[in-house]
Amino acid sequence: MANSPSPLPEHIELSGEDLVLRDWTEADLPAMPFLFDHPDIAYWTPIVSPFDAAAARARLDRARRLRREGGALLAITADGGAPMGEVMLRRAPEGIELGYAIGPAFRGRGLAARAVRVMASYAFEHLGAERVILELEAENAASVAVAVRSGFRLLDVPLITGEEKGRPYALQTWGLDRPG
Repeated sequence: MANSPSPLPEHIELSGEDLVLRDWTEADLPAMPFLFDHPDIAYWTPIVSPFDAAAARARLDRARRLRREGGALLAITADGGAPMGEVMLRRAPEGIELGYAIGPAFRGRGLAARAVRVMASYAFEHLGAERVILELEAENAASVAVAVRSGFRLLDVPLITGEEKGRPYALQTWGLDRPG
């Protein structure tokens, strides 16, 4: 990463790969439970479950807090309108970390891989990142497929282990280096 991290702008809207990634807004609060209140999201992500109106408000607050900390939590949309999921960018010692969650009704469209590629390009071009990473459980076949489709490779680094929501996890680290 560059010596001094570039601050993120107060508002972000990124376009590419037939997607618009934009800030979450108050208007998105009613849609969030539809996207995130699902067993798969509860199992594979740290997103709170059950995901209700209060959780939506907390998620919006987290997005705003993450921005102040130099990261971003953006809604994935087709045209800047209704959200279909989210993509996250945060600064980590290993590089810029990306993450994502796609609402169940919107899966199977390549949204996660496309959103990850758009965010990775942003990290390289605007934040001076040398590497972007994904931290995934090997058993999460859908996320591993996203990593592969997005051009990431499994890095030879120790697993990240811990416990979330009462279950142990072991995360692999996948990396994508700045294009030559």
